[in-house]
Amino acid sequence: MVVLQAISISKAINTQEAPVKEKHARRIILGTHHEKGAFTFWSYAIGLPLPSSAILSWKFCHVLHKVLRDGHPNVLQDCQRYRSNIRETGDLWGHLHDRYGQLVSIYTRLLLTKISFHVKHPEFPPGLEVSDEVLEKTAGTDVNNIFQLTVELFDYLDCELKLSESVFRQLNTSMAISQMSAVQCRLAPLIQVIQDCSHLYHYAVKLMFKLHSCLPADTLQGHRDRFHEQFRSLKNFFKKASDMLYFKRLIQIPRLPESPPNFLRASALAEHVKPVVVIPEEAPEDEEPENLIEISTASTTEPQITSDIFEQTFGPPNGIRDDRDAQIESLKKEVDVLRAEMEKIKLEAQRYITQLKAQVNSLEGEVEEQRKQKQKALVDNEQLRDELERLQRVKQDSDRSQRLCAEAEKKANATEIRYTKLKEKHSELINTHAELLRKNADTAKQLTVTQQSQEEVARVKEQLAFQVEQVKREAEMKLEDQSVQMEQLRQELDARRDELDQAQRSLSQAKQAGTELSAQVEALHAEKEVLRRSVSEKECELLSTRGLIEEKELHLSQEADRATREIRELQGRLLEKSNQEQSLQQKLLDEQFGILQETVREAEGILRDAVAKLDDPLHIRCTSSPDYLLSRAQAALESTDALENGHAQYVASMADAAGLVGSLALFTHLTADTIVNGSATSHLAPTDHADRLTEMCRDCGQQSLDYLGELKDKQTLGHAELGDVRRALRGVLQLAQELRPKSLDIKQEELGDMVEKEMASTSEAIEDAVRRIEEMMSKARNESSGVKLEVNERILNSCTDLMKAIRLLVMTSTNLQKEIVESGRGAATTQEFYAKNSRWTEGLISASKAVGWGATQLVESADRVVLHTGKYEELIVCSHEIAASTAQLVAASKVKAEKSSRNLGRLQECSRNVNEMAANVVASTKSGQEQIEEKDTMDFSGMSLIKLKKEEMETQVKVLELEKRLEGERVRLGELRKQHYALAGGYDAVEDGEAKPAPAPRRGILKKPPLAQKPGHREPERDAGPYPPHGANF
Repeated sequence: MVVLQAISISKAINTQEAPVKEKHARRIILGTHHEKGAFTFWSYAIGLPLPSSAILSWKFCHVLHKVLRDGHPNVLQDCQRYRSNIRETGDLWGHLHDRYGQLVSIYTRLLLTKISFHVKHPEFPPGLEVSDEVLEKTAGTDVNNIFQLTVELFDYLDCELKLSESVFRQLNTSMAISQMSAVQCRLAPLIQVIQDCSHLYHYAVKLMFKLHSCLPADTLQGHRDRFHEQFRSLKNFFKKASDMLYFKRLIQIPRLPESPPNFLRASALAEHVKPVVVIPEEAPEDEEPENLIEISTASTTEPQITSDIFEQTFGPPNGIRDDRDAQIESLKKEVDVLRAEMEKIKLEAQRYITQLKAQVNSLEGEVEEQRKQKQKALVDNEQLRDELERLQRVKQDSDRSQRLCAEAEKKANATEIRYTKLKEKHSELINTHAELLRKNADTAKQLTVTQQSQEEVARVKEQLAFQVEQVKREAEMKLEDQSVQMEQLRQELDARRDELDQAQRSLSQAKQAGTELSAQVEALHAEKEVLRRSVSEKECELLSTRGLIEEKELHLSQEADRATREIRELQGRLLEKSNQEQSLQQKLLDEQFGILQETVREAEGILRDAVAKLDDPLHIRCTSSPDYLLSRAQAALESTDALENGHAQYVASMADAAGLVGSLALFTHLTADTIVNGSATSHLAPTDHADRLTEMCRDCGQQSLDYLGELKDKQTLGHAELGDVRRALRGVLQLAQELRPKSLDIKQEELGDMVEKEMASTSEAIEDAVRRIEEMMSKARNESSGVKLEVNERILNSCTDLMKAIRLLVMTSTNLQKEIVESGRGAATTQEFYAKNSRWTEGLISASKAVGWGATQLVESADRVVLHTGKYEELIVCSHEIAASTAQLVAASKVKAEKSSRNLGRLQECSRNVNEMAANVVASTKSGQEQIEEKDTMDFSGMSLIKLKKEEMETQVKVLELEKRLEGERVRLGELRKQHYALAGGYDAVEDGEAKPAPAPRRGILKKPPLAQKPGHREPERDAGPYPPHGANF
């Protein structure tokens, strides 16, 4: 079985650009169930040359995905042990600009996420098939656990969708056909992705409804936005896959609803239908495994060869066949017949299974529909019940208000009667209280007379006092209650009286208004009579003037007829001229629109050519700087204002398209230039920034093409907006700004002088360091002797050699910089050359400062070591820092140097010499430390068992304390280095798989210090590209 599994692995994972055959993957999966793990699979997979072929790595990820889903449960633990191998494969191909390599990088992230999720949540098998009860049990009742599980499911689903989007994006770019083997090689892993996504979507919906039942909607706004985005991506993925012929015969893809579930409505859970993925059974011909060992051929050829040899030796047995041959032939025929019948039975069984699965799916759909209707009926019933309760409450409130109005007066009368009774009762209680007080006084007098009845009198006194207090409290409580009720009733009575007074005032006002209205009516009647008389007088005057008017009307009608005829003639002429003018105006509009359309077509061609450069492999060698990209993007963004003004002018007056055409041409060229330079800049940027910049440039091109498409149609021409284009350009502008390295806060014109000053100060610092070391050496010879003198001389001699090597390196670097300035400045001055190349200049300044500071620190550390006031470790750390600083100076000097320069060769030789001298300082320091430090002998022979155990426990406590302190110091060192990188102008650390600044090597006490990294590994671009010129770690 192991041999068969190994052969299947070699056949399934190869470099051919074709999909993995199902029979090979099935044998590998069966092998995991046979051996209850993936030991054999990983033992062969480790030996595969994955770094040599991206297709081989892609098929490896595909087979590993299938083994994780369908293999033995112990496969998950075996894969957990090989996480580093999977991550290394993804990191390797993620740094290369290879189409399959990018897919392999994304696929390995998905596999690592899958392994981590299932190891953390063992309730979910790698196949993701669990019941709703298990999901509820895993989520639990703690809101924090549900929240965290939902976030992890979202991350899981994001990895799946990112892989599918990357595959389809590559296929869309190459205009692929799904029946080609190269395309099927990319599409084959998406079958497992579809199976995973259907389960993850269902679980995410369930948990989102559960979260909305526990938390307010505003808190989960981010969850809802993320789910809606994933829903759109998943729906688009399922739609594209279902349209491909390759998937139609391999998998039945479910359909998602048109809109995502409404989590704000709890009853929407009943409308959710679980998406079910069906894998149809393959035909027996496809399932028939090929013979890994040719058994039939071997079994037939071997007897034939044997019989031939026998016949050649002894001749045929009298020409008569043996009975056993006839029996064998008959048995073979029976076997063939039985095999054919068995194949037919398999076909029938498969058809029955397919039919039963279809029936099960339909029954599940019916059950889901019944459950949905039941849930809806329950919701309707609950709503009707709430409506009925609301109506009953309204009716009760109305009845109560009527009763209160009727009972208010009754309560007032009853309260007055009760108040009088309470007054009488209160007076009786006061009398009773006074009588009891008198009895109490008499009893007190009797206490002085006799002492025998003292206890009885005291008891009577206490009882009387208790009764008095109880009666007093009851009376006060009743009085308070009655007073409160009286106050309430008085307030109600006052309110009723106020309402009555208000009604009386309104009635009096109405009466007063009525008298005023009657007076106004009488005045109007009098005015009516006056007007009637004036009308009669006017009618008489009208009759006299009517005759004159009729004569004038006759004369005016004659003149009007004559004017009408003239107007008709003029209107005819005007209509002809207006028609001619309209035809000319329409012709002008058509010509202007045609010019605009030609300009739009040319602009679309330019933009499509620029977008095509994003995926052009020949364009990978083209590079650019973030500064140039920033200037191009800024110019393109500013051109949108002119384009918007030209568009507004053209919409207001379509007879003149000159402004729009000119601004459109400028916008198109600037945007295309921005896209091309964005692609060139991404070739030098970190992976994450490169992907984001490429996607943002592609989005910018697409938004620009959409805007141009709106300009081509007259209906959408007036509504075309540049908002999306500006957003995309601002995104490119922001990414270019992020990629720009930080610069020193120095004026441009001061850079040249500062370089010379820093190099001179560095040389002076090194000369001073050599002089101080010689003084320390002479002082050590006078004050010490023996082993200490030998150690001090060895350390100081190595420090002197290191200073001399650094001095030679600084001199060589100065000569190289002069050569660079003389060869590159042309007619400009030295200061102008330094100002023009400001980032390179800032790198030189930073490097020279670091070298001078390191030399000073080394001398001070050596002085303290010789005087026995310092630590040997300080000297080792200073040596490392000097090696790193000189490496930075070499890298900064090498950026603009010619490869054939002699000074460059001398500088590299000096850099190697500095590294050797720094190593000598470290070695001499460690050997001297070992000679001087005395090692205590550990003699525990005189200790008892209890004392040894006590010493052991105390030593363990000290070890734990030191380990804790060491861990804290390491964390502090990491934070210091992060802050140093940020201040030095480097990029911040990013996630796995992206470009990072080289981490500083750990300083070990017994390890030889590593040589400074060659500048070529982190060499920045000659135009001061996105990588700053600091290549060493401090």
